[in-house]
Amino acid sequence: MAAHFGRLRKGATTTAVAAVAVAALSASQAPGVTTDDLGRQAAGAAQPSGDAKTGGAGGGATGDSPYYTDLPPLKSPNPSPSASPTTGTTVSVGEAEAGIPATVLDAYKKAEAELRASKPGCNLPWQLLAAIGKVESGQARGGRVDASGTTYSPILGPKLDGNGFALIADTDHGAYDGDPAYDRAVGPMQFIPSTWEWAGRDGNGDGKKDPNNVYDAALAAGHYLCRFDRDLSVQSQMNAAILNYNNSTEYLNTVLSWLEYYRKGTHEVPDGTGTLPSHSSNSDPGSSPSPTTPATPSTPSTPRTPSTPKPGGAGSTSPTPKPPAPSSPAPSPTPPTPTQTVDHLEDANTGKLTATAGSAFGTKVAVRAESKASKGVAKVRVRFTIIGDTDATFTGGESVATVVTGSAGTATAPALVAGEKTGDFTVRATVVGRVLGGLDYTATVTPRQADTLTRTSDTALTCVPGGEFADQVELKATYKGAVAGKVAATATLIKSADDATENDKGPYFKDADGKTIRTLTDLTTDADGVLKLPKLYADDATGTFLLRVNTTGGAVLTVELKVAAAAS
Repeated sequence: MAAHFGRLRKGATTTAVAAVAVAALSASQAPGVTTDDLGRQAAGAAQPSGDAKTGGAGGGATGDSPYYTDLPPLKSPNPSPSASPTTGTTVSVGEAEAGIPATVLDAYKKAEAELRASKPGCNLPWQLLAAIGKVESGQARGGRVDASGTTYSPILGPKLDGNGFALIADTDHGAYDGDPAYDRAVGPMQFIPSTWEWAGRDGNGDGKKDPNNVYDAALAAGHYLCRFDRDLSVQSQMNAAILNYNNSTEYLNTVLSWLEYYRKGTHEVPDGTGTLPSHSSNSDPGSSPSPTTPATPSTPSTPRTPSTPKPGGAGSTSPTPKPPAPSSPAPSPTPPTPTQTVDHLEDANTGKLTATAGSAFGTKVAVRAESKASKGVAKVRVRFTIIGDTDATFTGGESVATVVTGSAGTATAPALVAGEKTGDFTVRATVVGRVLGGLDYTATVTPRQADTLTRTSDTALTCVPGGEFADQVELKATYKGAVAGKVAATATLIKSADDATENDKGPYFKDADGKTIRTLTDLTTDADGVLKLPKLYADDATGTFLLRVNTTGGAVLTVELKVAAAAS
């Protein structure tokens, strides 16, 4: 892993202060980085707060704070698909640094989509959020987030108490950072409380604005970058936005390096398995920016009592033994996330998935995330995806829906709504952040139906030989008493009530070229269930003839047509 080192911030001129600077990521008016539950930190600081809505005094969004300086590999990621040896599921593989934790990646993409709708002129690429998230928090500490996107423990920067960092007295009474004396930067994108107060967003729709939630933080960072009507597709304006985040040329170059790298290809990795950076812009080449937890010394053994000199001896005593060197306790293993404990998905009594075109399915897809012991696992994100040649969607018009499992481990997809395309399609359920075999459900859309056809008029249909019928045949279709709109139908002039084959004489229709035809296909009732047939003509044959109309669903109506010479 390549890395570069920036200059130490002002004031960190002694070894002691430099060590403090290395101990945490920066605090800022927007992001800087922090302590995590793995003991990883990176140096950071913020400038004294100024006008929050214009970036603060002298330091842009981060107060020109330190950041992770690890650079992406020189080799382009270009991930390629391969099959999992255990499940056969297709997964993307590539450089480890190109992997972004599933929930974090989803948060960046959702933020881009929201900004595309609310501020289309900004042209925010999600890869820019990923690049900033990489240098600010190592993608939320490698994706250590729960199913809703909230970090398992708060990401907090150092106290901004003026001791090697900026002096920013408490502005939130500890509400965000837990510190009632001084402010600290908070969350995956490292906002200080005073900035979060106006810049915070609810990115996951839970009704809260939580700086420790990657969905909320990513959306807030996106809006922060898109301020001042910036168009980030213009390089100079993108540069200005990044520099407003941290006014450092080295920072700009580092973010742009990751932006270019992510644009060449990324792949999703399970939450909690992302690659963590290790170098900070405030690190000396020989120092570690990730301090470890101090070892707890073991209780030293009691030294032996000096021996009493023998009479007539030299009066010397045995040397007092030194206490044994402190021993370091074995590091506590990091507990697995709920997602990592999922072994498989089980069906949760999903019924038959069938609906008529244009209507909602009466059954919802439901699955249960289970551990190896077949126990339900709560707080796991399950993704439901509609696959196949269909225009069916979930409620809301989406073809993909993500649902968090409840206390019993069950996730139920939103209701399916059938489109106009009939036939089968697949709904696939997978665990977000895990490469596991999914569950596939077959859903069927049946054609619209009618069970009754009636004429809208009782006028007799008559014609003279060689003439045309004055009235057109008009019918109305219903299904179980309700209007049956958009129902397919056929109309055929048949030989007799007992012989439904096409007649070769008598009344007829004309096609677009004026040629005689006696069967019409691809007919459809309108939204009101009405079907009006084209004009009918008569040849020289006289008598009573039959027109039979059939619809999908079994509705049948036979209409009499009489051809007779005009009365003298």
